[in-house]
Amino acid sequence: MGADRIPFLFLLDFELNEPFIVPLTEARPDEILFDLNGISNFETGAVSAKKLEFHIDPFPKAAYCKAFEKVQEELRYGNTFLLNLTFPSRIDTNYSLKEFFHASSAKYKVWFRDRFVSFSPEIFVQIRDGVIRSFPMKGTIDARIPDAESKLLASKKEKAEHYTIVDLIRNDLSLVAQQVRVKRFQYIDHLRTHKNEILQMSSEIEGQLPKDFNCHLGDIFMSLLPAGSISGAPKKKTLEIIRENEKGNRGFYTGIVGIFNGKDVDSGVLIRYLEKTENGLQFRSGGGITALSKCEKEYDELIQKIYVPITGKHTV
Repeated sequence: MGADRIPFLFLLDFELNEPFIVPLTEARPDEILFDLNGISNFETGAVSAKKLEFHIDPFPKAAYCKAFEKVQEELRYGNTFLLNLTFPSRIDTNYSLKEFFHASSAKYKVWFRDRFVSFSPEIFVQIRDGVIRSFPMKGTIDARIPDAESKLLASKKEKAEHYTIVDLIRNDLSLVAQQVRVKRFQYIDHLRTHKNEILQMSSEIEGQLPKDFNCHLGDIFMSLLPAGSISGAPKKKTLEIIRENEKGNRGFYTGIVGIFNGKDVDSGVLIRYLEKTENGLQFRSGGGITALSKCEKEYDELIQKIYVPITGKHTV
């Protein structure tokens, strides 16, 4: 479809076991709903009038800290330098997945087969006029903390994590592009949630693709996946450690969703993710672990990231 410049939608799970790729004209709203940077396949106005009830039963702290210590051991051995550790937390709510989809606002929003909904702020890659760009997000702080932005930018742990991921993404883009460079470094995104506001640190990295890149979209994505920001570095060994400690597949969580419009590509990472499971609704979250990480703080970040981007009259 890329070679023939046929617009298509793609939804790729983390393990690449269940890819969903269809011509854009065949993306049926009864199967998938999406709003990707303003491109959508549904009519607006179906927002629930209910006040949102959202109660979190966090992943057990003892189990998290046990996995955290195993990751720290791998860090001491030098098997990984940065690892994104994630776990599911139980959610009790009066909203359906589809109601969450319609009431939320996010750069990349998708509901799929009533299995999950994701409202993600994170770009995976964008391709425009032959230039490929990535915007890794690493580093989070509660925006209500006094001098939050200065503290985030000054944190040794957050800086180490961000430097590592920028280097990883720069290397990843170098696999498919030329003239790769960091265009913007450590800028701050302000995100509003149903609970509070958070700040996240991002950077912009870009490179030049060959003129016939549209004929090789599959090769490009296979070279870049999984996203470095939600795996770690070095990627191959870090993925092995993730599998050992998370005890199960992630599925579509931390996969990607995107559109090829016949000329350009826009794609996002499937984070801020709520899914139906045999054990009820679960919200997957986590963060990057480095040698400077502390278990208490990382566990708090896992909980802090359990939110839906719904504000105003829908929240309680």
